[in-house]
Amino acid sequence: MDYIRGVSRQQVTLFPEAVEDYITADNAVRFIDAFVSQLDLNELGFQRAEPNETGRPAYDPGDLLRLYLYGYLNRVRSSRLLERETKVNIEVMWLLGKLSPDFKTIADFRRDNLKALKQVCREFTLLCRKLGLFGGQLVAVDGSKFKAVNGRRRNFNAQRLKKAMHLLDEKINGYLRSLDAADANEPDPDTPSPSAADLRAKIATLRGRKANINHSPMN
Repeated sequence: MDYIRGVSRQQVTLFPEAVEDYITADNAVRFIDAFVSQLDLNELGFQRAEPNETGRPAYDPGDLLRLYLYGYLNRVRSSRLLERETKVNIEVMWLLGKLSPDFKTIADFRRDNLKALKQVCREFTLLCRKLGLFGGQLVAVDGSKFKAVNGRRRNFNAQRLKKAMHLLDEKINGYLRSLDAADANEPDPDTPSPSAADLRAKIATLRGRKANINHSPMN
């Protein structure tokens, strides 16, 4: 009897698989995408909310905002890690249409849009709480209207509301500060990553070690 096996990495499919097929109907990234799509980024104060007519095209701030909200929701705490998510995380590939901004672009977006980013994170959190998302059962986002639950425990007087807003702002500020701290402590960006040839050589060394162990007199 054999193990359950995955498909061969060299297998060629007749029709290419769509990224959409990997994202379930109740995936959180669908809500992030819908939330950002209904925002007026220009009114919120995001830089480059309108594309330049000349010069090199920039990333849409909406896409970078989607990336930050994903990181905020999933506690991804550095620009380099956010960049990595765009390359290896199928949810982020779907969310950004397979765009992969580098870590400096990601960090600069936070620096240049800090006030607007805080405001959006606040609105996003409040809306998620109102709709009962991500703190409990996740519901699908399909364009339909949501019915907010307004029980006794969800009602706030002015004092409790002020305290709740203060705690929320502290949470957002703490997350953004952790990004700044992580970026500041990143290794030297000029340190080169191993090349493909270097990596192949190290893999060959690793396989050689395994072969030597298997053929040692102790076996």
